[in-house]
Amino acid sequence: MGIFMILFTLLGGITLSAQSSINGTLSRKAGTLETTLLTFLTGTLFLAIFIVFFSEGNLLAILEVPKWQLSAAFLGTLYLLLTVIAVPKIGVIATSILGIIGQLVIGLFIDHFGWFNSLVIPLDLKRSFALLFMMIALYFVYKGNKRSSEASPAKSHN
Repeated sequence: MGIFMILFTLLGGITLSAQSSINGTLSRKAGTLETTLLTFLTGTLFLAIFIVFFSEGNLLAILEVPKWQLSAAFLGTLYLLLTVIAVPKIGVIATSILGIIGQLVIGLFIDHFGWFNSLVIPLDLKRSFALLFMMIALYFVYKGNKRSSEASPAKSHN
């Protein structure tokens, strides 16, 4: 089961980067908010079909949870919107690394303090180094982006 979770997560990362790139390109023609809306409408329809045929949960249970837990929907929408804005300006890899760094930073705090009833995993030197190496990777990727954009004229992909 462990190897499947690794592969599923890897596949999720691949699809996320592909989606970010496609959404960034689409937003230049359709608009940022319109692209984000299209993504969520498509996801809503797709998930509604899955719920009808495969769900084992209780959709109405969302009415019984603490209201602060519903903020996750807003946070996901905000993440997608900000990604659609960033990709055309700084590229897919820089956007992805920045997103991961943001996840690591807040994840370190969530783990360390056990926020949102999560497992408590103290911040240690290894985790701090992981964050540092991600920032170093971002530096080199971003510097490579700037050098590439200065060396070649902008390409038009239609």
